[in-house]
Amino acid sequence: MKTNILLPTDFSDNAWSAVVYALKLYKDEVCTFYFLHSTKMKISAMSNLSNKLIHFMTENATKELLELKELAENADANANHEFEIIVSTNDLFHTMETIIEKNNIDIVVMGTKGATKATEIVFGSNTVNAIKKVKNCPILAVPDEFDFDDPKQIAFPTDFNRLYGEELHALKRIADLYDSKIRIVHINKETELSEAQEYNLDQLKIALKNYDYSFHWMPDYGKKHEAIKDFIDELNINILVMINYKHSFIHSIIKEPVIKKLGFQPTIPFLVIPSIN
Repeated sequence: MKTNILLPTDFSDNAWSAVVYALKLYKDEVCTFYFLHSTKMKISAMSNLSNKLIHFMTENATKELLELKELAENADANANHEFEIIVSTNDLFHTMETIIEKNNIDIVVMGTKGATKATEIVFGSNTVNAIKKVKNCPILAVPDEFDFDDPKQIAFPTDFNRLYGEELHALKRIADLYDSKIRIVHINKETELSEAQEYNLDQLKIALKNYDYSFHWMPDYGKKHEAIKDFIDELNINILVMINYKHSFIHSIIKEPVIKKLGFQPTIPFLVIPSIN
């Protein structure tokens, strides 16, 4: 089965780190990688630009994308990998959604930060806005200069307060690639699960019946990010998977008007799956 991967880029080192991760993650798969760059923000920052200057900026972005494509082709050993480039003068996130629909994109892979790489920022603005605005595709965010490891261990935090259906598809696709073990982690906020939570837990078992999974209960530290970080460290987790819905952990981070250092500094790639309401 062919996998279509969207790679938004601002031509930063972090964006290239995400490209390298994607190439290695899908090294044995038949894939098409779509490099995307939007000049919209640069154009918006300058008023009254002439058509000639806009054309020049688009041409320049196209040249950089072609160089990036060539770099990827030279670094990639899989003959079943194809590369395409897309330059847009429209809003990045609207363009992403359009491309996802048009090209049947399976996953977006991007860096956690942009060109600034400010240490006090947990996520760059493009990553935050992509998670907020792109509702039709999972997004895999890769920390800067992350060294690839086969994702044999996947962590999936859940409070068992909702049923998961198609949302688990992206998690399963990653697990299928590497025969990964899925570590389902629950942070104990209650002395025992409610009847609804027990039902959701049973349904999760059914949904993952063909996968190697295990359940893990973590004590409530009062700070969920600390419990998740300890879990990642203790079990050598390679990818953290979260579903973005109201009141979820990832939702609580990205809803902040300014994304500050909240103690959750991602050290491994994390896959954010939009909720299906």
